[in-house]
Amino acid sequence: MASPLEQFTIKPIVSINIGGLNLSYTNSALYMTIAVVVIVLGLVWLTSRRDMVPGRGQGFAESIYEFIAGLIRDNAGEEAMRYFPLIFSVFVFVAVGNVIGMIPGTFTYTSHIAVNFALALFLFIVITGIGIARHGTHFFSLFLPEGTPGWLAPLMVPIEVIAYLSRPVSLAVRLFANMTAGHIIMKVFAGFVISLGGFFVLPGIFPFALLFGLTGLEIFIAVLQAYIFTILACVYLHDAIHLH
Repeated sequence: MASPLEQFTIKPIVSINIGGLNLSYTNSALYMTIAVVVIVLGLVWLTSRRDMVPGRGQGFAESIYEFIAGLIRDNAGEEAMRYFPLIFSVFVFVAVGNVIGMIPGTFTYTSHIAVNFALALFLFIVITGIGIARHGTHFFSLFLPEGTPGWLAPLMVPIEVIAYLSRPVSLAVRLFANMTAGHIIMKVFAGFVISLGGFFVLPGIFPFALLFGLTGLEIFIAVLQAYIFTILACVYLHDAIHLH
């Protein structure tokens, strides 16, 4: 039986090497492409009709819009709504990638820390750039909490700087750990079902029932992790805009 870790192996589909640099198009890149295509076509289809009384598709699209808009307003303030496209894109990219990875035989690109870190680092750079563009050098006052005694500055500033720089790492590791752990557990229980004769044989029924429940839980976690990733991005955006 294949190792539970085999599902995370990145495999080249189109090998591309330029000057010794491996730029191959991999299964991870393929499913990122699929996710983007699904998002774009799905949103175009859902919003193709703009009825006064929305149907199910339009209502679903509007509910996602209102959900993300509410997250931004509640966690970053009304001023942050100008960055709605960024936050919305992050949420749907992570959520769709997580959910697609639940389909047997597919690849979960969010189970790789390199992908997550690249996305988190992009957010970190953009949000930091927003803060510096809005406040100039005053942005760096973020590293000295208001009301901190001057004699504590040599201690507090390094701590705040380290905490700030660790944001992309914590975002990436959190998503990576949850998606990887969940898929490994599901693979292990799927192996139990097969080794016990399958779901149509009595001994395999019990692990199959548990696997069925775990699948539902993992789908919930897939969406939840996209929500957590997005809400933390909103919190960081709040700090960049309001400096507190």
